[in-house]
Amino acid sequence: MHEKMIKASYESATTRQIREWTMSEKDQLQQKAFKIIAEAGSAKSLAVLALQAAKQQQIKAAERKLEEARKYFNAAHHYHRDLVQKEAQGKDVQLSLIFMHAEDQLMSTETIIILVEEMIEMYQLIHEK
Repeated sequence: MHEKMIKASYESATTRQIREWTMSEKDQLQQKAFKIIAEAGSAKSLAVLALQAAKQQQIKAAERKLEEARKYFNAAHHYHRDLVQKEAQGKDVQLSLIFMHAEDQLMSTETIIILVEEMIEMYQLIHEK
């Protein structure tokens, strides 16, 4: 009887550990998704500020803002790359709406940065004439 109680207690503890680990994995994924959203959001805001500076003929300030935007974008990309590598290694990465939103923000930020780079060059040409 005593052995059955010990076994039941062990199984219960093991089940709790598995649940805690699973919740922890989910929490880690959400935490990375929120980091991607935050870093991409900062990058996007800085890219828009860079464009506004270029419009005001402040090209050096625009270039500094754009460089800072790239740093935030790279940080967001780093978190995303970690998750992609985890899945490539055969580990389960459960997708969620929050993660999909994070990827959407990352992709749109990349597009905005590319377009702002081109637009700053256009403003330089316009201001030179």
